[in-house]
Amino acid sequence: MSENRKFNVAIAGATGAVGGAMLDVLKRRNFPINELRLLASERSVGKKIEFNGEEIAVQLLSKDAFEGIDIALFSAGATRSLDFAPAAAKAGAVVVDNSSAYRMDPEIPLVVPEVNPQAIAELKNHGIIANPNCSTIQMMVALKPILDKVGIKRLVISTYQAVSGSGAEAIAELDAQVKDYAAGNKMKASVYPHQIAFNCLPHIDTFLENGYTKEEMKMVNETRKIFGDDSIAITATAVRVPVFYGHSESVNIETKEKISVAEVKALLADAPGVKLTDDLSNNEYPLATDCAGEFDTFVGRIREDESIENGINMWIVSDNILKGAALNTVQIAEVVIRDYK
Repeated sequence: MSENRKFNVAIAGATGAVGGAMLDVLKRRNFPINELRLLASERSVGKKIEFNGEEIAVQLLSKDAFEGIDIALFSAGATRSLDFAPAAAKAGAVVVDNSSAYRMDPEIPLVVPEVNPQAIAELKNHGIIANPNCSTIQMMVALKPILDKVGIKRLVISTYQAVSGSGAEAIAELDAQVKDYAAGNKMKASVYPHQIAFNCLPHIDTFLENGYTKEEMKMVNETRKIFGDDSIAITATAVRVPVFYGHSESVNIETKEKISVAEVKALLADAPGVKLTDDLSNNEYPLATDCAGEFDTFVGRIREDESIENGINMWIVSDNILKGAALNTVQIAEVVIRDYK
């Protein structure tokens, strides 16, 4: 890529929470933009959004909206991605899709840039790259150095996921329930099947026949695809918690070879995209309140699992809207323009 080259970029779903975060990430990372095209549904057409001092009017997301676009970042939901991403790719754009639409398609790369950037080479099949699920991404960043060093045999995962993962309505519902509780009023639930304020719901997405939820099986299947290893045994429990931003995860790792806590810490201290936060003497460990707005994935509470021979426990926290969505999407686009454009 020429150092001075700039690209025409479209954001599909530009008025949503992740679309707005994509704009912020593009700005913060100085992505080389020539034209920025903001696309959304009919109800948002004409709305103006500021970007780098310029007011840009939102246009209609349609199959004809991608002419001349080099990079199309999608965060408009799986249905719209299925409808419009192929048209964007046909028009010549490289599509980076943040929905679940293409993640498990064997012909479409599923990418975390710190983990498997080489998979982007497969985009020539369809011109589409899939962004993994938010809870999967942060775990991949933390596990990759361990996988490379000693291999991974089994993962036992428990997630504690913020309501922002369900969108703006869920954020508003938690806010309203807290205010109703403080005022002594009855709390109303519509986004979730139960009250989320002061509660934990072991229920993210729909339940499947095996008793797991879709969210839990996403972590299982996406992890194996990203690591390219179907032999890793994985089980997950995904829980929605009354936190606005930031997903937290307790991950138990059974490694193929023995690794010490000190070795894990040394690996993670040098790992791209990771911030090691593990000073128990000063009560320092990853917190959702600390990760909000941050690009890094925070890792701490690293300790041996004394119940098995080769076991490590860790606590992983990240901003689900940033590294879990917008940031990872833009990082993929950065690899595309660096190596494939």
